[in-house]
Amino acid sequence: MTRPVDDKPRCFGAHSETYARYHDTEWGVPVHDDRTLFEMLILEGAHAGLSWETVLNKRDGYREVFHNFDVTRVARMTDHELYTARHNPAIVRHRQKIESTRKNARIFLEMQAEFGSFSDWLWAHVDGRPIVNRWPERGDIPAVTPLAVQISKDLKKRGMSFVGPTIIYAYLQAVGVVNDHWQGCWKAS
Repeated sequence: MTRPVDDKPRCFGAHSETYARYHDTEWGVPVHDDRTLFEMLILEGAHAGLSWETVLNKRDGYREVFHNFDVTRVARMTDHELYTARHNPAIVRHRQKIESTRKNARIFLEMQAEFGSFSDWLWAHVDGRPIVNRWPERGDIPAVTPLAVQISKDLKKRGMSFVGPTIIYAYLQAVGVVNDHWQGCWKAS
């Protein structure tokens, strides 16, 4: 059994410094920067079927392989670059997830052109203000909400992949559109 890194109560525990730091400094903090929003969209898609800690531990590898999540550069990645990425142990080597990164980048750029920024599109779903929940217990935090379903449907309709409702709800939590720190968490406001 692993032990927490300290005595602070956290929403999903913290059995490593990386996990604790992510929870304490990023999770639930509102993000309006398109590069960071793109990064988290890709990382949450990579997370599907894996532990979040696995993805966090490969985050630097993702940044290297995917040009620090410069969406324009990712959209222009060649088939050869994607093939090379599939053999890089610094990231999750899942062909469809890797290929979806370029496709999602292209759609992300289209959405920036249509809405001014991806951030403007995303935050319009909540009138620019985070949804702050006050869950009494960790187990009360849902995996999916109607908002996540709505956003997921729109992204899929536009052609994105690895953006199902569960992934999108985790994304909304990660980028602070939803603040789901449970009442017992030291970060609860």
